[in-house]
Amino acid sequence: MSLQRLSALRAIMASQPKPLAAYIVPTCDAHNSEYIAPVDARREWLSGFTGSAGTAVVTPSSALLWTDGRYYTQFEQEADLSLWTLMKQSLPETPTMEKWLVSNLTDGAAVGVDPHTFSRDEWSPLQVRLNEFSFFLAFLILKSHKTIRGKSAGEKISELRAKMEEKKASALVITALDEVAYTLNLRGSDIEYNPVFFSYLIITPSAVLLFTTKELSPAACLQLSEENVQLQRYPYDSVEEQLRNMAKELSQSGGKHSIWLSSDASEAIHRAASGADVLPTPLNIISEVSPVSLMKLIKNDVELQGFRDCHVRDGIAVVRLLKWLHEEIDSGKVISEIQASDKLLEFRKLEENFMGPSFATIPGSGSNGAIIHYSPSRDGPQKIIEKDDMFILDSGGQYMDGTTDITRTRHMSRSPTPEQKSAFTRVLKGQIMVGACLFPQGVKGNVLDSFARHALWEVGLDYAHGTGHGVGHFLNVHEGPSGVSWRPYPHDPGLKPGQVLSNEPGYYKVGSFGIRHEDLVETIRVSKETDHPRVTGLQGDFDGRGVLGFHTLTLVPHQRDCIDVSMLTDFELQYINNYHKRVLETLGPILKERQLVKEYNWLQNECAPLLRH
Repeated sequence: MSLQRLSALRAIMASQPKPLAAYIVPTCDAHNSEYIAPVDARREWLSGFTGSAGTAVVTPSSALLWTDGRYYTQFEQEADLSLWTLMKQSLPETPTMEKWLVSNLTDGAAVGVDPHTFSRDEWSPLQVRLNEFSFFLAFLILKSHKTIRGKSAGEKISELRAKMEEKKASALVITALDEVAYTLNLRGSDIEYNPVFFSYLIITPSAVLLFTTKELSPAACLQLSEENVQLQRYPYDSVEEQLRNMAKELSQSGGKHSIWLSSDASEAIHRAASGADVLPTPLNIISEVSPVSLMKLIKNDVELQGFRDCHVRDGIAVVRLLKWLHEEIDSGKVISEIQASDKLLEFRKLEENFMGPSFATIPGSGSNGAIIHYSPSRDGPQKIIEKDDMFILDSGGQYMDGTTDITRTRHMSRSPTPEQKSAFTRVLKGQIMVGACLFPQGVKGNVLDSFARHALWEVGLDYAHGTGHGVGHFLNVHEGPSGVSWRPYPHDPGLKPGQVLSNEPGYYKVGSFGIRHEDLVETIRVSKETDHPRVTGLQGDFDGRGVLGFHTLTLVPHQRDCIDVSMLTDFELQYINNYHKRVLETLGPILKERQLVKEYNWLQNECAPLLRH
């Protein structure tokens, strides 16, 4: 269908008052959500490429798609390569989208975009760059609860109003769906895997305005009332009109007024909030990192305890799956990747407070494991997990008290090749180096990234994704603005106690196998009294800045058969043995209590100490 869809888009481009020389299709919705609903998946619909990141550019004669190294193999498998050109944005020789447009369009060309799908941070530099060459951006819009506690919605709104007063902002406009859900202590189901609902939220010194596609339930209204939130609800589609009216009212009231918006908010919302189309002098816009994103970044004590608790239950489910999978394949049964994914979901559904997966499970067997964000299709033949396969299982759960994200790699025959065993161990060494590191409070996450790659870089190996992302509390499994990556996070405020991040180095040999080890970790303060593997060597506190480290939340053993003990230092060997001891001591009693004796015996064997020979 890609040819027909490209042809339809090109016909619309040609029919504009000034025909469009190019049209940009990002992977985005009106809220800059990382995961989007099918109705917003314009780029996927157009190109056939299902990866979660990428930007398409269509001209009358070309169709190009920029994406990073996680998706090169997937793009080549899914897209029609006779129509689409892959632009490998991780490679230095690949021009940026802006450079390509400048080099390939003529003076005065019009480039089409949907302003609802571009954040201000993306829009402004693109506009400046194109204006330098007499191009211009044209609007072309293609139409295509659970409560959690820890801090009441009223308390959160009071804190935000205090921040508004500091900024001298007359209103705060919240556009990110997870930020609306977090602020109001509500959850929804409008986007698969993400417990959010389509909405906008406007906070003023005296009012709270919520724009939604549907009415709130009586229980949600009661909860908000109990949390001291008097809400005014409006139809979702009326937000721009309401913002323009508010801009006119503020302008007519006299004085100087500013509207506070996340720089990730769409250009359309920025224009409406400033009154750009209705006022001779638009209002001032404070366009920067959202105060809500910084607030929810630091988990409170209730949220942190929820993370710890749900990882115990999640560990039980994953251990049960791994034991089942090995037994089935050892007995000669035919198990597909999707069957393994479905069985894991069965086990998770047995755990208390489980609400659903936190993303689509990635069960990559053999060469599929080298596709970083692999997703098996239920249509057509199913890939069977072979006994000689290296098998990656990347999955997560949404629980009412937290969110999980875990990857474990298993060799199904327990007899990896020397190359696989070496790579497995080097990736594990990187994960240990991050998991055990000490660092100054306030340091940005990207400076830790090289720790994870050190053992791989020693032999010329690497991986084409970041090392860690933030995780929401019963919210989006990928949460900004902090992370650990070779790419800096532009709004990372620096690491502080109470954050939850992933620690997930990997290695991928295209066409052969993949390896990834992923834990979730909690940032903690470290002193001489802290239970941390590096505490015995602690001498200072970074001149008063404070010492931080990580505490691993995930509780699932690594496959001992794939670890080359001779490659581990004494510290690394002790670290992995201590981790396995904690896994057994935490999960073992629960398995016994549930009379899961075979699962306990399997876990006990998997957690046995590694010894040097």
